[in-house]
Amino acid sequence: MVLIRPARSIDAAGIAEVHVASWRTTYPGLLPDSYLVGLSPPLHAERWRGILAREAGARGCFVAIEPPYGVIGFASCGPQRTRIAGFGGEFYTIYLYDFAQGRGIGRRLMATMATDLIGRGDNSALVWVLRENPSRWFYERLGGIRAGDQRTSFAGCLLNEIAYGWHDLTTLADLSADPSVR
Repeated sequence: MVLIRPARSIDAAGIAEVHVASWRTTYPGLLPDSYLVGLSPPLHAERWRGILAREAGARGCFVAIEPPYGVIGFASCGPQRTRIAGFGGEFYTIYLYDFAQGRGIGRRLMATMATDLIGRGDNSALVWVLRENPSRWFYERLGGIRAGDQRTSFAGCLLNEIAYGWHDLTTLADLSADPSVR
């Protein structure tokens, strides 16, 4: 049984492990190998401790917990950081270990974030994803519509990103089959 709940500071190390592992399996060929190899779970844990302590009121951060593994996925959301009209919120992150993918956990995390954003007064949101990311179909399957694109520089690379958006988060929030998520 996988539990989705708000992240706490004690989850920072687990979040960091998932974050680094996910980047290393998702972004080879998209980001430089030297960057991916250089990712540090302890440094990411410190970063996530700060985020969880500093931005708890402005950002929704959630973890997927599965015994005996602990944190197997996480997601975060908050106000939109870009200026695409018609979208108040943004899904900042959603990462899962490979073994946790394809089990509905990502869908539940998206539903939890949508519910959180609606509770904050944002009934619309978008997510940015690398155009070459093979997992971007996930957002399309959840009803995301193409809302924009941009070029960004990261880790010495010029990358193309696509925004997928939802003008009404109600349908996305209703995707959770687990009543404990609400």
